[in-house]
Amino acid sequence: MTEQATGAHHPQPRPRSGGQQSAPVEHVTGAQSLIRSLEEVGADTVFGIPGGTILPAYDPMMDSTRIRHILVRHEQGAGHAATGYAQATGKVGICMATSGPGATNLVTPIADANMDSVPLVAITGQVASAAIGTDAFQEADIVGITMPITKHSFLVTKAEDIPRIIAQAFHIASTGRPGPVLVDIPKDILQAKTTFSWPPVMDLPGYRPVTKPHAKQIREAAKLITSAKRPVLYVGGGVIKAGATAELKVLAELTGAPVTTTLMALGAFPDSHPLHVGMPGMHGSVTAVTALQKADLIVALGARFDDRVTGKLDSFAPYAKIVHADIDPAEIGKNRAADVPIVGDAREVIADLIQAVQKEHSEGHQGDYTAWWKDLSRWRETYPLGYDLPDNGSLSPQQVIERIGQLAPEGTIFTAGVGQHQMWAAHFIEYDKPATWLNSGGAGTMGYAVPAAMGAKAGTPDRTVWAIDGDGCFQMTNQELTTCALNNIPIKVAIINNGALGMVRQWQTLFYNQRYSNTVLHSGPDDVNPDARGTRVPDFVKLSEAMGCHAIRCESPDDLDKVIEEANSINDRPVVVDFVVHEDAMVWPMVAAGTSNDEILAARDVRPDFGDNEDD
Repeated sequence: MTEQATGAHHPQPRPRSGGQQSAPVEHVTGAQSLIRSLEEVGADTVFGIPGGTILPAYDPMMDSTRIRHILVRHEQGAGHAATGYAQATGKVGICMATSGPGATNLVTPIADANMDSVPLVAITGQVASAAIGTDAFQEADIVGITMPITKHSFLVTKAEDIPRIIAQAFHIASTGRPGPVLVDIPKDILQAKTTFSWPPVMDLPGYRPVTKPHAKQIREAAKLITSAKRPVLYVGGGVIKAGATAELKVLAELTGAPVTTTLMALGAFPDSHPLHVGMPGMHGSVTAVTALQKADLIVALGARFDDRVTGKLDSFAPYAKIVHADIDPAEIGKNRAADVPIVGDAREVIADLIQAVQKEHSEGHQGDYTAWWKDLSRWRETYPLGYDLPDNGSLSPQQVIERIGQLAPEGTIFTAGVGQHQMWAAHFIEYDKPATWLNSGGAGTMGYAVPAAMGAKAGTPDRTVWAIDGDGCFQMTNQELTTCALNNIPIKVAIINNGALGMVRQWQTLFYNQRYSNTVLHSGPDDVNPDARGTRVPDFVKLSEAMGCHAIRCESPDDLDKVIEEANSINDRPVVVDFVVHEDAMVWPMVAAGTSNDEILAARDVRPDFGDNEDD
């Protein structure tokens, strides 16, 4: 899931590095310099909430004709909205908060963006310089707090540095392996008199991301691809970040190798393509998980061999040589040693691999994967993704999500929270285009879906945006529906309401003897109706209507299509649909945490039989 720069698609204006003619110098405050700098780097949307220390920046922002500020209801919403905006548009997302609790409320979305390599700039106010370190009112060392979860952090100490630091922050966030950058500005620096000119001279002597891969490593990789019998292209989110999806399709079709796309890479390669064998990992398809286990060569492109993909690491892909290409050299060999390490941007790596494989083909070295595809096809036919409809006639959560995907307008963007609904949305919606699936992959942040959908819709107003959320996740950040209603951001939200923290309940079912400790959402300890289906307190329909949304409840499969079509037809306000679904549905396939991928279950108590002759 390591991810790379999208600047090729949405380039940020690049500041000069010396030798260019400067623009006329203007006399401004630090706050005016900040807003002017944001305008010059191409910022058009900021998600935030004002407060005492950041207030000086909000005054000149009121006069900006180039920046739209969206007033969120919670700083966590600002951070996730900025992430959704960045993932949907390829541009840098921007969030803004005041010092102390405002800044610390950004910690979760910053950590989330860091795990998923999302280009984000978080701007925070800080107490006046003289008060730093005195435990002043609303003081928090946000630079220190976020240092482990940012790509870089700045504490601005002089007002004249603001243009340079903003330019550097956007450059660092959007190049190399993207990630979040924090800019913390004391109140007195925002109020100080200074000068503004653009472009500034950047000063980043130690920051030189390698984008061009080494030719020798490319040749070695091509030789391995054409000599392998059971290769797999293991594709991570870096391919989407690098804008390399077209090149990936060419490489896959040139080699004929199977492709598996991680949770962060769904849409990097069309789900509908015959070479696609599904998503790998703990809840991946049987074919994808097994292909990696049986492979003799894994070509990892912008992926990081995380634990959810590998299962028990020392048993992962025991027969495979590894080609690992990544923009971040720290990822290569971190979890699995690479036989051929390649440092570079995924787009350049794949483009060079195409030429190298073509050269191998011209010299008569063509891979023969006939026997491999025979095995893959048999697994795909024997263990397809599927689900059973409930015997009691209630709604199946998988069917709900599948129909939302099938009835969605062309180009719809889907966001998801974390848990069962996230996995079902990964499995039962077809993703054929990049940047149509946004989720919290690395951090697994409950509450991501609604604000991320808000950010995605703000950045791509002409696209339909559906948030697939659980009744647990929804209760963490649903207040941003008010933000959507008041700012003409008409997202659509599907609450998969099973009355429980579904994924945790699934683990309790499987591993804790069905002892459901504190995972039931629909009833309290003294509830007189503990058998009621779905969460009813709060009433999601009434709650959503109170926040300015159109709201519908759906409890019967007979109403499913009608309700989804009604939601799709309303585009003048947010729409929330409370789908009350069967509570015992589980996510399959599954590899239990800490076990080998060889122990994958296709369904409960169903272990796939791969035969005895396939470990050769």
